[in-house]
Amino acid sequence: MLFNTYEPWKFAFSAENENIKENSYGIIGVPFDSTTSYHSGARLGPIVVREASFGFEKYNTVFNKDLTATFYDFGDVNVVPGNCERTCRIVEDTVNELLNLNLKPIIIGGEHSASIGAIKALKERHGKLTVIHLDAHRDLAFEFIGEKYSHATVMRRAHETGADLVQIGIRSSSLEEEEFIKSTYNIQTFKNRDVIKHMDAIEYYLVNIDGPIYISIDMDVMNPAIAPNVGNPTPGGLFVYDVETILETLCRKNVVGLDVVETASNKLGDNTAVVAAKIIYDFLTLIE
Repeated sequence: MLFNTYEPWKFAFSAENENIKENSYGIIGVPFDSTTSYHSGARLGPIVVREASFGFEKYNTVFNKDLTATFYDFGDVNVVPGNCERTCRIVEDTVNELLNLNLKPIIIGGEHSASIGAIKALKERHGKLTVIHLDAHRDLAFEFIGEKYSHATVMRRAHETGADLVQIGIRSSSLEEEEFIKSTYNIQTFKNRDVIKHMDAIEYYLVNIDGPIYISIDMDVMNPAIAPNVGNPTPGGLFVYDVETILETLCRKNVVGLDVVETASNKLGDNTAVVAAKIIYDFLTLIE
């Protein structure tokens, strides 16, 4: 067990946390939603997503592949409710613990701010980092309601580390965020309609990324018809097969971490939780 974690449940097919195999993956949950501005409940995301994972078979029929990857579930991070900045530091410390064990992080959220700590740890460790950000929103506000650490500022903080950003599925933004993008050179955008009309161009771009990649998936990137229980649902989103295509492309690259965040439900068997678990399950099936 890691220093800052406790174990309420485990993701399906995870190995026992003994005799850790290097170059594997370590799962942590971040049960935190203290900066949520619309629909609360993401703090329960790690529990309901883990429960939903037990609905899948070990053989993935989409990719015709058995889930053979070794990964460990270390439980949930001990967050500080109401204190986003301190919680982000705890997540950063916990991800550094995983990296010291030669494990790559998978984070189940929880609100999107959880990504800040992981990205900071990975950027410091690898030097170069590209963040593939699937989201309905840009999350590039410098501050949100007076707070620099927030679900709405997470990618601004990521960009400040020097990471490159690729934003996919965007369909909601502020004028200030759009002006910020024009002022910088290392943010690439593919909006929701690009996913529908130009997936081949997105795949081509992703295939040509060099260096370590971190994947951050806000569940509001999905169409709310299939994943309604998120912090900020927005019409016109992606479907499961879109994310499958993106993951299949990215998992051929050097992926050093993943998060799936903003599942906001207190109900076991919730649609959004099932889709979130499916995304993690697909990723674990695809990684070698």
